[in-house]
Order: sequence, then C-alpha cells, then structure tokens
Amino acid sequence: MPNTILVGAQWGDEGKGKVIDVLTDQADLVVRYQGGSNAGHTVIVDGKKHVLHLIPSGILHPGKVCVIGNGVVVDPIELLHEIRMIEGQGMVTAGRLWVSDRAHLAMSYHKALDKADEARRGADRKIGTTGRGIGPCYGDKVARNGLRIGDMLAPHFSDLVTQRVGAANATLHAMGAPTLDPATECETYLTVARALMPYIADTLTLVHQADADGKSILLEGAQGTMLDIDFGTYPFVTSSNATAGGACTGSGLSPRRIDRVVGVIKCYTTRVGEGPFPTEMKDAAGEDLRQRGAEFGATTGRPRRCGWFDAVVGRHAARVNGVDFWALTKLDVLDTLPVIKICVAYACDGKRYDAIPACLETFSRCEPIYEEMPGWMEPTSHITRYSDLPLKARTYVERLIGLLGGRLGLLSIGPARETTLRMAI
Repeated sequence: MPNTILVGAQWGDEGKGKVIDVLTDQADLVVRYQGGSNAGHTVIVDGKKHVLHLIPSGILHPGKVCVIGNGVVVDPIELLHEIRMIEGQGMVTAGRLWVSDRAHLAMSYHKALDKADEARRGADRKIGTTGRGIGPCYGDKVARNGLRIGDMLAPHFSDLVTQRVGAANATLHAMGAPTLDPATECETYLTVARALMPYIADTLTLVHQADADGKSILLEGAQGTMLDIDFGTYPFVTSSNATAGGACTGSGLSPRRIDRVVGVIKCYTTRVGEGPFPTEMKDAAGEDLRQRGAEFGATTGRPRRCGWFDAVVGRHAARVNGVDFWALTKLDVLDTLPVIKICVAYACDGKRYDAIPACLETFSRCEPIYEEMPGWMEPTSHITRYSDLPLKARTYVERLIGLLGGRLGLLSIGPARETTLRMAI
C-alpha cells in the first residue's frame, strides 16, 4: 500500500476507526499524528467492540507496528490504561507500540484547567470540549511551558511536575476552582512513567527507517476537517491541525513521502459540541437518525447532533486535504428513509455560498440549499458487492462522489469490519 494519510472530512465521528482497521491489513506501520484522548475510535471485530482513544486502531491486527507521533498530546494515565486493556484481551503491545519522546504530556492539571475554563465561559459561550485537557495542553506546548514524554525519562521529572502543578494551581485558584496536591501528582506520574518507559522511543527515526526500508505507512488522524484549528468552525474547534497537513508535522514524515489521501465521510452529517451546523435536523427525523446510527460520542457518550449530508463541507475537506479517495460510511443508516436531502450550497442575506464563509456569524445564519433524492427503502447491510446495492442507493452514492470530486474507495454498510465494500483501495 502507498503511504497514506487518512482524515475525517466532517466534524469528526465519521468512522475513521473502522476505515483504519480495514486499511491496516495493507500497512506495515500505523501512525497517529494529532489530537489526544478526546478522540474515540470504535472498531468491531468478530462481534467484539473496541474503543481506543490514543493507541492506533492498527493494534488490533497482530504483527502491525503502531506509533503515537509527536503531534499527539498524550494522557499517560489513559495510555497505560489502554495498554493494559489491550493486553487483557490477549493482544501483545511490547515491541509493537511506540510513543514519541517529543509528544507532549496531557496532565491532570490540564483537565482541571479545561473544565474550569468551560465553567467560566458559561452556557452561552462554552466551546463544548470533552474536558480531557487537550486545549490547555496544546496551549502549554505553544507557550513553551509543556512537558514532553521524553521528560519522563529525566531524573528531575518529579521537580518538573511539581513546578507545573504549582503554576496551574495559581491559575485554578484565581478562577475559583479546586487545586491539586503536588505530592500526589508527582507520585502518580512517577509510577506511570516507570510503566511506560519500555514504550518511549525516537519515533522520528523509527518512521523514517520504515519508509527507507520500503514499508507502508498509514497515518491516522483524529477529529475532522471542520474541527481543524485553522480550517474548521473556529472557535468551536479542536486545538490541533486535524487536516492532512497535520500528518507531516505530527509524525515527522516529509510531505514528499505521502502518496495519497483518503477522506472519511459519513453519508449524512453529525457533530458533537457547540457551533454552527446548517443541515442539523432538530425534529423527530433527526432523533431517528441518531438512534439508527447509534450517534453517541465514544469518548463522552454525548448525543451527536444529526443532519443531512452537507456537500459544501465535503468540498471544503476535499480542497484542504487534497482527497484522492473517499471512504463513505453508514449508508445503511439511511435504508428506511423515503426521501433523502443533500445540501449543495448555502444562502444568507440573499447571497449564495458554494464555500464555507470564514465569518462564524455569517456561517451560523446560513440556510442550506437542498436537492432531494428518493430513498431505496430496503436493507443494505447484508450486501457484499457494490453492484448488488439497490439502484437508488448506488445513485445516491454516485451523486455524493460527483459533488465531492475524487474517487470512491470504500463504502461502509455496517459497523463490523466485514460490512465494508472495497472498490479502488
């Protein structure tokens, strides 16, 4: 398999975990390049559900090597929990899982600061974060105050933790939030550091050596294009570059070594948290879509907001990421709908928008311009060949690809690994 970047093309939750799992059989190395434990990738293998937040989904394939890259902010307690969970299921992580010594540590005080900031903003101004400390951790990284995985190997690591907890406590106190006990934090993180030492590596060298040896690299992103810090619905975004560009800065692999980009996009649209969502269905039909699609966050359990497919969002993702192939997911969720809508553009103040306006206030007032297509009204999840899909289902899929550009690579018609129709990839 060529070196591949896989990105989400909506507001996250597109089904990237499953697509990564399907593509991993062609890859030698799977690299997670951004985000943190705010991500939740759900994979169903042999009827068993696996939810991973930090470890790449490729770990579920025996023999595959998985890397948590420098662009990820790593909660070491969560990482150790996932390692033990995976090993408890009979899978081996030693020698197969590596975490970059350059990745930043998402600490308990980052979570406390995250929650305190959301509380300070109030209901009208909250971002809708997961409370996992991702924003404060990336903030420390940019402010050059962060701790990195490699610091866990330093003899003075406890001093570093004590200093950072003290600084965070001053901020928490000023915000009227509970503070943390530095001694307890030191004891906890020293214990975790000892347990994680065998997994810490110079992954930059590891990734480049794999590439030099002709091995295939699959770069796994979290969240989605519309949550990208630069190209998403700012400020209702995550704190990293969830687009294809983040794959190179978050792994150290040169852009010249990337062969293709696969965009994962749901056959309808969802988002979690606050912010504009032009095609949102705030009615019984939207609730039915939520229930049929099991649209509840893998990380927080929050119900996802559901809406019709937004081709404006899809085109935006195609441009920003340079998508070569599309992996369309959850077609089967639409099986019972007599009529299906597709948003092809927006209207606001008498003007048509074929691209997403950068101004959040304008975007929040945009109304979708829809075209309608007939539903196929029959089940699809049992089908094993694309040509056997109902004609109306194929027509719908082909209309989406026509609006997006690029080629159809995968079509998912169910949650399990085997309910995937492979075309071009």
